[in-house]
Amino acid sequence: MKKLPKLGFIYLDYVLRFFDHSNFKGWPNKIEEVVYHWKNDKQRFIKEVKRKKIDILIGNIPATAYDTFVEISKELPHVRFVPSLQSQFSNKSKQNVTLFCKKHKLNIPKTKIFYDTKKANKYLQKKAKYPQIIKRSYGPSNYGGYYVHKVDNYKETKKLLDEKKYIPIYTQDAIKLKDNGDIRVMLIGHKPVCAFWRYAKKDEWITNTSQGGSMSYNNIPMNALELAVQSSKAAKAEYWACDIAICKNTGKAYILECATAFAAFPYIRDWIGQYLMWDFSKGKFKMPHIPIYSWQELGKIDSSLLRTLRHIGFSKYKPSFDGEWYLNDLDIGFDMQEVSKSKDSDFPEPIKIKTLQKNFDKQKKSDDFDLKKLNLNNASLTDIMTLYAMQEELAVEIHDYIQENIITDSTDLLELESVDEQMLKCWDKSLDDMRVDINCVEEHELIKIKGIGKKLAKLIIKHKKKLKGFNSIEELEEIEGIGKNKIKQLKSRFKIGV
Repeated sequence: MKKLPKLGFIYLDYVLRFFDHSNFKGWPNKIEEVVYHWKNDKQRFIKEVKRKKIDILIGNIPATAYDTFVEISKELPHVRFVPSLQSQFSNKSKQNVTLFCKKHKLNIPKTKIFYDTKKANKYLQKKAKYPQIIKRSYGPSNYGGYYVHKVDNYKETKKLLDEKKYIPIYTQDAIKLKDNGDIRVMLIGHKPVCAFWRYAKKDEWITNTSQGGSMSYNNIPMNALELAVQSSKAAKAEYWACDIAICKNTGKAYILECATAFAAFPYIRDWIGQYLMWDFSKGKFKMPHIPIYSWQELGKIDSSLLRTLRHIGFSKYKPSFDGEWYLNDLDIGFDMQEVSKSKDSDFPEPIKIKTLQKNFDKQKKSDDFDLKKLNLNNASLTDIMTLYAMQEELAVEIHDYIQENIITDSTDLLELESVDEQMLKCWDKSLDDMRVDINCVEEHELIKIKGIGKKLAKLIIKHKKKLKGFNSIEELEEIEGIGKNKIKQLKSRFKIGV
């Protein structure tokens, strides 16, 4: 076999990992790992890639690191990035999605992007057709629908923009959605391998499943798949995902979002790994065989089980002689194929505005002034997504955790496998004092606090009633079984008053 390229995974501190070695089952050589540590880590990262003699770096780059990795790629001209930095152009911002779609004449809702707030307000007051969808274009927490807002009139728009201070102001005509849902299509080698409807909750409009939307794998219209394939080919992306709206009135398909970064069950990441091994080995490994609409059958499996399945494969259908003659003459789907090499000219130039940095600085000062620290115990998913370098899957995991537990110190989150001490250091400045007022807490709440069992909870409530309220945390020592070591622990859990 011809010598295989040296592979390496790009990992970044605080960012969930999309791939690991298990997704590249059967690759005979060691796959290196290179971790980017943010801040001033560019030169060290470049030296490590060179030292390890890596030919191909695999992994998505978060929006906040995109520009840095464009610079890194220029200093590593012989290293192939997968996905290419060009195909990750759309990951950086909503604005880039729009620029990309316009360059390649892909259907999108009517979209306006303003860096001048006066011009934006004039358009939104006098010309915009409501309802409008206003989105935050840039930022580390761009996904999950957390910064997407529907406004029905200018009064609502003005209130929203005064509160959020988004720069640029990114606004779209709202598409009247068929069945109150949109469609997520995932592609590998330009072939749709998974597609599903995402339906909004009753009396809601946002369809993201992380915010309560539901899913269905059935009846995906062909024009949605065709538009997704068209955009994947335009991006020259090894793997790709699109969110597509179908207009209720016209049946026309529109791209809402597209990117190489998306949430996917492990078996889909396995398919991507298999496809990439086929690509990297020039066909020595087999290309994955994934029949079109196979997602309808897989979708019948309960999602809690489906998310645990790995390396799913399909046998190939072998028809009779007559059937084979018929099928050879019939175009029944999309073929998985090798992706063309990206060029800078495939992608639009980002908008260059001289006042952009000034606007960001102004917004940052305003945000710093109005900054409210976060108490995770009453935080929404949107709140959690604002934490530094937060990813959607981790935010959902934390949100689920706080439904069953009361957090009194950020270190409580270390019980989650995805959280480490470095993350906590980054988040601590944004987190409020989460200790619980011992005079206001009830017994059923006490047992949700780490280190407090049912027995101790009963004793604390009993002693509180006896004292008619605690005057100091030290009074807990009067409870039988609480010694000096335990009182130290409890001081990090409780306080008196606000």
